[in-house]
Amino acid sequence: METPKFTDIAGMSFSQCLNELEGIVKMMESDKCDIDQLAAYTTRATQLLETCRAKLTATDRELQKILSRTDGNS
Repeated sequence: METPKFTDIAGMSFSQCLNELEGIVKMMESDKCDIDQLAAYTTRATQLLETCRAKLTATDRELQKILSRTDGNS
């Protein structure tokens, strides 16, 4: 079996990562999961999760900065 081709994660938005991750999970839960490609999909899912986590953390930091500036101006 051929290894699946994936898009470069670096240019993907949070929504794109999440959508692809959801698709991988659905595929893995279905009867259509190709056991020969399971490792590749698991690796990709891990990369997508890491990217989503990093984007959420960055957004949280930015929001905390904004909120701390707002609190300081009250």
